[in-house]
Amino acid sequence: MPPSRLSRLPPWISHWLGYRAKAPKPLPTWQIAAWSFITAFCGLSVVQGLFNYSHYFTSRHVPGIVASYGASAVLVFGAIESPLAQPRALVFGHFFSALIGVCITKLFSLMPDQARFESLRWLAASLSTATAIVVMQLTGTTHPPAGATALLPATNDEIWNLSWYFLPVVLLSSTMLMCCALLLNNLQRRYPVFWIAPPAPPKPAATPAPAPLPVDASAEEKLSEHSV
Repeated sequence: MPPSRLSRLPPWISHWLGYRAKAPKPLPTWQIAAWSFITAFCGLSVVQGLFNYSHYFTSRHVPGIVASYGASAVLVFGAIESPLAQPRALVFGHFFSALIGVCITKLFSLMPDQARFESLRWLAASLSTATAIVVMQLTGTTHPPAGATALLPATNDEIWNLSWYFLPVVLLSSTMLMCCALLLNNLQRRYPVFWIAPPAPPKPAATPAPAPLPVDASAEEKLSEHSV
């Protein structure tokens, strides 16, 4: 397997990007649980601190946190080796789902009257999440919490009122959570396992061809005599 490109960086940089020259030793269960608690608490607090106390966001009525990021925290801080928790899935899974949710809900909002739109928001929600699942599968960005991100524009008025501004909010939330995961998880653990695609498994060693069986010379002579 070819070496990671991160190996070319200085160790004090590559360490915080998840690169290890040797596979790290597994931690005891109690340490994993303790670090999951600490990192999830800190990561979610940072995200909520920005959106709750920044005048730029409060003036635009941005919620303190998009609810689906609570589920993302379970993955990026508690199941950090899962393919579903890696940066590609976290960032693009949420972004694609948010884009699909806003687009589909806006199409439904073109109904002749508001009452008709309100009566069909459940259908927009179901269609948004179903479409987001397929898009994530096709792009290799499956991130289960993003299913809720696609759902929110149709079911949550606070998110729906953000309109297209929901997209940069989601992108910033994902980036912040990822940066917190890089900083906090790499204190004692390793995150991410990969950035773009999982490493290819090592090729199995070639099996040597079996040696030919020794030939009995006396049996060969008798065979030749019979043939004569």
